[in-house]
This record gives sequence, C-alpha cells and structure tokens, in this order.
Amino acid sequence: MTEFDIAIIGGGPGGYAAAIRAAQKGACVCLVEADKVGGTCLNRGCIPTKALYSTAHLLGRIRGASKHGIDVGEVSFDFGKAAARKDEVVDKLVGGVEQLLKSNGVEIFRGKASLEGPGRVRISRRDVVGHIRARKIILASGSVPARPKALPVDGKNILTSDEILAIKGLPESLLIIGGGYIGCEFASIFSAFGTEVTVVEQLPRLLERSDRQSVREVEKAFKERGVAVHVDTAVKSLTAGEGGVTAELSSGETVKAAKALVAVGRVANIEGLGLEEAGVELKDGAVLVDEGMRTSAEGIYAIGDVAGGIQLAHVASYEADIAVRNALGKEARADYRVVPSTIFTLPEIGQVGLTEEQCQEKEIPVEVGRFSYQASSKALCDGETRGSVKIVAGKKDGKLLGATIVGEEASTLVAEVAAAMQRDMTAAELGAVIHSHPTLPEMVKEAAEDTEGLAVHKAGRRRSAAGDK
Repeated sequence: MTEFDIAIIGGGPGGYAAAIRAAQKGACVCLVEADKVGGTCLNRGCIPTKALYSTAHLLGRIRGASKHGIDVGEVSFDFGKAAARKDEVVDKLVGGVEQLLKSNGVEIFRGKASLEGPGRVRISRRDVVGHIRARKIILASGSVPARPKALPVDGKNILTSDEILAIKGLPESLLIIGGGYIGCEFASIFSAFGTEVTVVEQLPRLLERSDRQSVREVEKAFKERGVAVHVDTAVKSLTAGEGGVTAELSSGETVKAAKALVAVGRVANIEGLGLEEAGVELKDGAVLVDEGMRTSAEGIYAIGDVAGGIQLAHVASYEADIAVRNALGKEARADYRVVPSTIFTLPEIGQVGLTEEQCQEKEIPVEVGRFSYQASSKALCDGETRGSVKIVAGKKDGKLLGATIVGEEASTLVAEVAAAMQRDMTAAELGAVIHSHPTLPEMVKEAAEDTEGLAVHKAGRRRSAAGDK
C-alpha cells in the first residue's frame, strides 16, 4: 500500500488548491473526490451562477443599447442556449483543474472517503472499497445546501441551488425563500431573464450583513424589475403540486409560483466522513479547527466550508495554503482581517473589512468617504451610473477599516482597497496613488480622499488652512 505524505478529502477550491500546493512543495499527494473536481464552487455554485449572471448582465446592456444610439429591435432570449453555455464553461474549467492536478503529479481517487483511524482513509465507490495511508490528512469536503424539514425539497418543484442550476427550462415564476447573497443573486438573474420573482426573507432586511445604503440600490433595482420582496416574513407552509408551489406566509399572504428555490444557507458536509471514530471534534455542526487549520485529531486538518468559517471559495483556497504549510512542518496561522467578497446582484456589491454600521456597533470612531458613480466620467460614458463607493477609515489614524462598493465592476474595484488594507495603508495614502483617467478606479481614489473632505470631483465641506493635514 502506497503511503502518501498528504491525503486530501474533497476536490473543491480548497481541496484541489491544497493538493497542488503540497505537490509544488515536493510532497507525495493524493486527492479523494466522490464527484467532479472543482466542488460546489465550480460545478454547482460560483461558476455556473456567474455564467448565468454574465448572460443576465449582457442582456440588460443590450436592452439599454438605444441610449447609445444602437437600435437592436426586439430582443429575444433563449434560456436553453444560456444554460448550455453555462455547462460548457463549467466543463472547460473542470477539465482544466483535472489537468492541473495531473501535471503536478497528484493522484486522484474517485469515491466517497471516510476516516478509519490515524493516517488511514477508506474509499468507497459502488461495490468497490479501497484503503490508503497518509501521514497527514486534510478535510476539504465543503458544504451542502441547508434543507429545513419545513421546506420539503423535492428536486422538481421545490429546489436548492444545486437543482436550480440544472434546470433546462425557464420558469414563468419563481419563489425564492431566503434573502441572503444566494437568494438575491438568483433573484437578479431570473428577473433579468423575464421570470416573475418573489423573495421572502425572515430577517428585517435583505443581505443583512451588507452595507445598508448598498442594499438599497439592489432593492431599487428589484423594484424596477418587478421583484416582489417580503422581509420580516416567514414561510409557514410550502406545498408542491402539478400546478407548481404554494407558500403560506406569516403575514397571512399566499404566494403561488411555478417553482420555489430554498436558499436559507449552507451546512458543513460531514456525513459519512467518520469524524467521531477518528476523534475529530465538531462545533455547531462543523469541524472545529485552530488558527493553523488543525483539528482535535493529530495529523488531521480541515479547511473551507467544512471547517465552519467564512463560506467563500477564495477563503478555502487561502486556508489550503495554511494547512499545507503546517502539515509539512512549517508554522502558519490564518488571518481573516482582510477578506474581500462580492455579491453578484444587478448591481453587484463588493465589500471588504468593516461596514459603517459595524463600526458603529463596535463604537469605533470613523471617517467615511463616499463617491457616486453619477460623478464618474467613465461611468457616464459607459451608461452605468447606478451605485457608489464608500470607504471607512479610523478617525484617529486614518487607517483603512473597510469599503463597500455597489455598482458596475464592484467586484474588481474592491480588490484595490483589499490590497491597500493588507498593506496597512491609510485612506490618505490610498488617495495619493495616481489613477489612470478616465477609469472607474478613480472613484476609489476620490472616496479615499473624501474621508478628509478632499475629493476634487465632489462638493463637500471646506477645510481651513489650519485644519489641513
């Protein structure tokens, strides 16, 4: 029996990144995956969703082409072709990951993995069972959509994000239960495609953890596209029939739709891993890890969604490097102070660090800089004037604490602030960086300058000479 230096369970963005990184460092590595490599992100999450998002975004721009003097006539949309394109994108990327693993000498085992004891992994595939040994093991099995018993997912009319990404026909109407980032992304996509969308959220507002002003922009866009939103509302019952689904709401209203999407979060994928037998402790349904991604069991690490932290693909990839370095005898600790994220709604939201509201809750004195897309020459040229840039800096030292950007290319723009925060820069230092003109990133510069009231292209308070810094 071959003994590997590191065995990785799960081939998602955490697992395959860990496998490649360990192989790059000279380790003998294997990866065990029950399905396709790429995990949820590549096969049933980030990538297929963003492929559809790209189509929805392009469709919106085409419909607005007349403002640029371009007459395209009546625009038709074929959901089947869009879905096929999405699948092509996924297949191409899955193939790319497979090739990367092979070119780095990673041995791939297909099957369901479970821990048998120290350094031992059992692999089951249909009626075949195999066993491997490894000095260190990294758990990267990801997460699965939450399926509350009160919301009976049948995979046909009542769907999770897994099933809705596999549908081939566009539903006339869609009830989305959950107003977090998953629910709101699908609401943006399907409403752009012409589906009648209703969103029901139990919390007082959509996208609860995001900047309130940014969320208002998304809510405005929802209203313009006819998306019905019910906040502070629970689904009391959900039933499916031949005519679709019917939901009884806590408000007393009844909502009927062709299909329902249950988007109430994700839970760690720990079923059948043999964690208890291996002495791996859990906390709140996920694997408990320390700052070095070590579990309670010697020689076993856990990364990504299965470890119960921030459920983002790029966080899993980051944790992969931490786990590999520690598994190979180095010393590394995870640092989550600067984690950018994007919500791919229409308009999209890019965020990093603390929001203005979170600073208020923590009683952190701040200066807030803002800049509107409407004041950007490039945004005006593009015809994309919805949105704003907000930067939060410490009042005492000017250090960047966070940023939220809502609007065109927000996912790209927030990366600059994240990089500046990683280097512990102040808002003034970010504002002093020369930016190319005319570009959207100039808005980041102006918002940073606005924390001191010094944005050139924004009317603001006048500072006295004695108050200059």
